[in-house]
Order: sequence, then C-alpha cells, then structure tokens
Amino acid sequence: MAVGCQAMPIPTEIRLKKLEKALEIDFSDGQSFRFPAEFLRVESPSAEVQGHGPEQKTILAGRRQVGIMDLDPVGNYAIRIRFDDLHETGLYSWDYLYELGQNQETLWRAYLDALKARGLSREP
Repeated sequence: MAVGCQAMPIPTEIRLKKLEKALEIDFSDGQSFRFPAEFLRVESPSAEVQGHGPEQKTILAGRRQVGIMDLDPVGNYAIRIRFDDLHETGLYSWDYLYELGQNQETLWRAYLDALKARGLSREP
C-alpha cells in the first residue's frame, strides 16, 4: 500500500427502514448516516440522473413520497437500491454512500435550490 493512501471506510451495518422510507448505514470509522429514500433517489449515481458529466445532472421533481423496496448486494463494494418508482439503475458504492453522508446537507440544499429555481416541487 502506498504511503499516505488510506482506504475509505466500509459499511459495518446497513438497515433498511421501509416504513420510515430511509436507509441507515454505519461505517467502519464510526460514522453513521441516515439517508431518506428521496435523497438517495435524487442523488442516484445512474446515468439517468447524473448524465455523463456534472453539467448534465437531471433535477428530479416529485420524489417526496418515494420509498425503497429492496437492496441488492453487488460484490463487496456496492448495493443496488430498488425504489418503488421502479428506478433501480446505478450502483451505490461504499465510497459514494460515504461521500453522500459526508455532504448530505450541502447536496440537499443544492437540490432544494435547484427545484426552486426551476419552479419544480418535491410533491408527486
């Protein structure tokens, strides 16, 4: 391993809270994050949402009520989240989920600001 190179934390526990429409993840460095399903859906790593570059990101409206139907493990590095709006593309790697957790407040504020700027709503 190269000097100064640190491995990203990995999940030690993942809890799907279907009724609460949330996903909770504890990481190996002691960090814990609670992700509302709506947040995970609008920040999906899929090309449908992210496009093929930062300038192509799609702002999804009307996802306030979205839930998570199930999680599918992908190797030892990611999960696929199946949402009840039938979206299931995009792999949520451990690194991506950790970064989402670290930046959740900033990303959520940017999402709300983008909705407002476009005259869109979180409501279906």
